[in-house]
Amino acid sequence: MYLADRSAPAGAKTAPDGGPVRAPAVASAVLALGTVSLITDVSSEMVTAVLPLYLVAGLGLSPLGFGALDGVYNGVSALVQLTGGHLADRVRNHKLIAGIGYGLSALCKPLLLLAHSLGPVGVVLALERTGKGLRTAPRDALISLSTPAELQGRAFGVHRAMDTTGALLGPLTAFFILNMAVGGYDAVFGVSACIAVLGVVVLMLFVPSGAGPGPTGPAPGAVDPGGASPGPAKPDAVNVREALALLRQPRLRALTVCAALLGLTTVSDAFLYLLLQDRSGIHEQWFPLLPLGTAAVFLLLAVPAGALADRIGRRTVFLTGHALLLAGYGLLLWAPHWPALPWLVLVLHGMFYAATDGVLPAAVAATVPAELRATGIALVGTGRALARFGCSLAIGAAWTLWGAGPALAAAAAGLCCCTAVAGFVLRPDAPGSAPDPDRLPRGTR
Repeated sequence: MYLADRSAPAGAKTAPDGGPVRAPAVASAVLALGTVSLITDVSSEMVTAVLPLYLVAGLGLSPLGFGALDGVYNGVSALVQLTGGHLADRVRNHKLIAGIGYGLSALCKPLLLLAHSLGPVGVVLALERTGKGLRTAPRDALISLSTPAELQGRAFGVHRAMDTTGALLGPLTAFFILNMAVGGYDAVFGVSACIAVLGVVVLMLFVPSGAGPGPTGPAPGAVDPGGASPGPAKPDAVNVREALALLRQPRLRALTVCAALLGLTTVSDAFLYLLLQDRSGIHEQWFPLLPLGTAAVFLLLAVPAGALADRIGRRTVFLTGHALLLAGYGLLLWAPHWPALPWLVLVLHGMFYAATDGVLPAAVAATVPAELRATGIALVGTGRALARFGCSLAIGAAWTLWGAGPALAAAAAGLCCCTAVAGFVLRPDAPGSAPDPDRLPRGTR
């Protein structure tokens, strides 16, 4: 199920002509999970694309109120992500916990039709993000456990590319519905709910229950004493004490701290699009299409960026992504009267996601044992998402008090400092990083 290993290890199966069996480049579990994410993202991004204007222009929320809701949108999933990751490792059933998360998000979509004020909208968004938080770590653990260690970056890149295809189609769908339907926002929320249910059905039918033997499966040639076919032994459930012991790993602590620091100065997508509209004067009609620019670049570059990270080191690619985001902030602050300004900012934004979104969990997977994979991924993801929750609140408050320009300038200054700190903390010869799995030559990790 993986890329053919040219070294043909002992015990490997051979083709009829005596050569090594060539296997698909990506595990089937990764493709199935990518399909689920594609469909679910069409549903989610339809809502995400119209939500800023619906809340600010439709319901009349101030930037501070929107910042609070945007913080809820990102922060709740962060808090729940850790719970979802630990539950998946504890019950040894990543698909079950991921399915509960996808199902909860699907149930919340129709409730947006009934919420027309800050409080109810906040509650529905919190529940929807709870579903996202539950599913994220088990899903990434399934991807990781289905893929050899040296190809994790590529596998996450493929998954994120499929996920982003949905992110690309979602705003397009919302755009056409808003232009075709009467009462556009309700129509968007209704169609989104139907598509979310389809994603849950695909998960139940096509995603395998286990991650498969993969890199953590039984040793080749293992024989059952009773003569039965060898199968993967179900590992013991982990407890909270074992999960907390992960924090004693220096490399994982460094990744968690750096991800949180960088998240603390990363402006959320919704605020970035509002800033882009404010600085370039894009008409409201075209606002739902802005995420398409980010998604298109991400779709093109996610797999190459993941493969590049496998080859030259995940730290280098991850930090380069943040430098590209910083360049985008610089363009927004400068705000030259260039017709191409929105395109340039969206390209840099998409390159940032391609270089970071799949690379970070791949780097975490290289430092965490298989039986605690979901917990480790959730730990770093929670730290990063909580930091972005704080960033949303701070940007909303700063925009209200100082205006859009000074708020973005503060975020850019913070991102510059945090990128420099992360470059130092994650250096290859840092304490606890030897041997650094992100720097070992391909094929030896």
